[in-house]
Amino acid sequence: MIKTGIIGGAGYTAGELIRLLINHPDVEIVFVNSSSNAGNKLTDVHGGLYGETDMRFTGNLPLDEVDLLFFCTAHGDTKKFLESHLVPENLKIIDLSQDYRIASPSHEFIYGLPELNRRAICKSKYVANPGCFATGIQLALLPLAKHLMINRTVHVNAITGSTGAGVKPSATSHFSWRDNNLSVYKPFGHQHLDEIRQSLAQLQNSFNASIDFIPVRGNFPRGIFTTAYMDCKTELDEIRRIYEEYYDDHSFTFVVDKNPDLKQVVNTNKCLLHLQKIEGKLLIISVIDNLLKGASGQAVHNMNLLFNLEETVGLHLKPSAF
Repeated sequence: MIKTGIIGGAGYTAGELIRLLINHPDVEIVFVNSSSNAGNKLTDVHGGLYGETDMRFTGNLPLDEVDLLFFCTAHGDTKKFLESHLVPENLKIIDLSQDYRIASPSHEFIYGLPELNRRAICKSKYVANPGCFATGIQLALLPLAKHLMINRTVHVNAITGSTGAGVKPSATSHFSWRDNNLSVYKPFGHQHLDEIRQSLAQLQNSFNASIDFIPVRGNFPRGIFTTAYMDCKTELDEIRRIYEEYYDDHSFTFVVDKNPDLKQVVNTNKCLLHLQKIEGKLLIISVIDNLLKGASGQAVHNMNLLFNLEETVGLHLKPSAF
C-alpha cells in the first residue's frame, strides 16, 4: 500500500483528492493536515465523505510515516514549507500549487502533465501538478506543437467554474454575484501562460507565437470549457489524424466527432477534444473538470505513474446522467 499524507486538507482540491484516495485500492491515507481544522472530522468540512471515513484533520506532520506527500496549499506555501522543513530522503511529493511548475536548476520537480511528460514522471521523485486552465489549453495544442504547426497567434477563450477560485469566499465567488453572471479577469496575463509556453516550446523549439488568452468566470460550479483557434492551412482530416495519433496511447484524452458539452466530463478525469476547420481557421474545443483532470484527478494519475501502477486505477469516474 502507498501511504500518503496531505497538507492543506480543507480546500476543494483536497476534498476531491481525499475522495479519490479513500477509494483507491492501493492507497492508505495516513494523515490530512489542516492547522485551522485540527481535531475536526474530515466530514465537518467535506460533507460528501460521510459514510466513507471517520478520519480527523491533524496539525501534526508525521512525514516519516508516509511514502508520498500531496500539497494542496496556496500558491507560495509549498516552497516556504520545503525551505523550512527537512523531508525524508525517500519521500515523494506531488505539489498542486504553482510553485514548481516552471523548470529551474534550483529544484528537481518534473512538470506533471502525463500527456507530455509521462516517461519523466515515472522516473521522478517530485512532481509539479499543472494548473487547471493550463491543462485544458495544453491538451488542445500539444499535437500541433509536436508537428511544429504553431507559428501564428493562438486565440484562446476559456470559461471556468466557481470552484476554480478556491474555497475561501471572495467578492467574485459568492453565489449572489456569480449566478446568472459572466466576467473576464486577467486578460492576456494569466499566470498559467508561462507553463503553457514552456510545454509548447518543449515540443516545438521554434515556438514563439503569441497566445492571446481571455479567462472568463462562469456561472457554474465546476469544469472548464476552452475554445482555441488559429489560422491553419492543413486539411481537417490530416489534423484529426495528428491528434488521434498523439493521444492514441493516453488513457484520459479523447478526440470526439460531436461538439462536446461540459457535462460530459464533470466528475471525470477526461479531456474531450473536438476539431473544426472553418474558412482557413482551425478551432479546437477542449473540456475538462477543473477539480479532477485539472487538479486532483491528474495528481492521482501522477501518483499511479510514480509508483508504477496502471495509470487509470482509482480514476474510473463517470459523469452525471443529467
